[in-house]
Amino acid sequence: MTNRKITPVILSGGSGTRLWPVSRSLYPKQLLPLVSEQTMIQETVLRVKNPDHFNQPLFIANEEHRFIIAEQLRKIGFEDAKIILEPEGRNTAPAAALAALYIQMSDPAGLMLIMPSDHVIAHEEAFQIALNIAKQAAEEEKMLTAFGIVPDKPETGYGYIKCGDNLESVYGCNMVDKFVEKPDLKTANEYLNAGGYYWNSGIFLFPVAQYLDILAANEPEMLIACKKAIDGAKNDMTFIRPDKESFLKCPSNSIDYAVMEKTDRAAVVPVDMGWNDVGSWNALWDISEKDKDGNVVSGDVISHESKNCLLKTDGPALASVGLENLIVVATKDAVLVCDKHKTQDVKAIVDRLKASGRAEHISHTVVYRPWGSYQTSDADERFQVKRLVVNPGQILSLQMHHHRAEHWVVVKGTAEVTINDKVSTLSENESCYIPIGATHRLKNPGKIPLFIVEVQSGSYLGEDDIVRFEDTYGRS
Repeated sequence: MTNRKITPVILSGGSGTRLWPVSRSLYPKQLLPLVSEQTMIQETVLRVKNPDHFNQPLFIANEEHRFIIAEQLRKIGFEDAKIILEPEGRNTAPAAALAALYIQMSDPAGLMLIMPSDHVIAHEEAFQIALNIAKQAAEEEKMLTAFGIVPDKPETGYGYIKCGDNLESVYGCNMVDKFVEKPDLKTANEYLNAGGYYWNSGIFLFPVAQYLDILAANEPEMLIACKKAIDGAKNDMTFIRPDKESFLKCPSNSIDYAVMEKTDRAAVVPVDMGWNDVGSWNALWDISEKDKDGNVVSGDVISHESKNCLLKTDGPALASVGLENLIVVATKDAVLVCDKHKTQDVKAIVDRLKASGRAEHISHTVVYRPWGSYQTSDADERFQVKRLVVNPGQILSLQMHHHRAEHWVVVKGTAEVTINDKVSTLSENESCYIPIGATHRLKNPGKIPLFIVEVQSGSYLGEDDIVRFEDTYGRS
């Protein structure tokens, strides 16, 4: 086996709807610290940080999450992470194709490790051993290798991989006999008793050239669209923007269907590495530390005679009395109460919120922006009160509003304020007024976060009443 480094390709396009109300479309589960102090995407990156074995990771993400991802990566030492922004989600096969084409430009014989950004791997050593086996299969036999998780229960929420013959030249690796869909409980029990069936983790190691060859043979329309999209890509700071028109012509398909089921070079490495895709609240309860009553407790929780529950609050105090096998999750604007065995159905609630035009599935009361965040604390028909937090050195766009005026009060830090042609500096307890139609801008020139109370008043207070004239972050 050579010393060729692997390029991790981290997929971050999911929305995590089954973990609502904590996971939302503008701040999904991979961006949340669900199982440790690090967010899930940070945990994923740190797993492949060793520069002796890995190249810099490549990220596939969507437009809405780009600045949050970049900031979270910066906090763990990745200042200039390369992030490919999908113009629109097209499932995993096109995402991997964009990555493969990008890697091929600098490393035609490269290897890429496809990793979802929102999985837990508790046993890092087992993961690294499996990775070395998959790398040997890729380099010596040009195999496309899936990581198959050793099942410990008859799980109906995952697809399975059935092992075939041993790959004689690579100990610990097997040919894939077949991929099977998510089974019913009876079939899952049969798989568990029979042996040789493994959960499909969605983690793969591919030789870049072989992956693209298989797409060329079986999914030529997908490959052509992705190649045109990468050829027409534009760089925007550390973001890579594939050509939108070309990419939207790409068919949607998964790696399993588009590649792994259509090649005779599919292999699987069985591994027991404490894997969990944290696909539901029940899954999070399974892997979390529990108290003496079997409860997983997070936040300001008072529990009395409750057992085997997940009790989590990011907002008000949460009190439980005599509960069993329930999920209770409270945020500042929503509460979920769910039978622990029905957590896969939380997605139905999100679908109903979408259908009724509500916003609780989109964002939290705290909304993150590339310059910091804002939180709405009070609102009525003609006024709105927000708390702005502007990070050190950051600056909002030069903008104006057609329908609202604003008051800014500095609570903490120093603000540089531009109103039309006048630039002034405000300190704590000082304020300014921005009339309707005035061109204005806010900057934090200091070294500590700037806290502003913003009072908006006017006939329309929507976020789309913003005309941007100049923006550091490339927003229209």
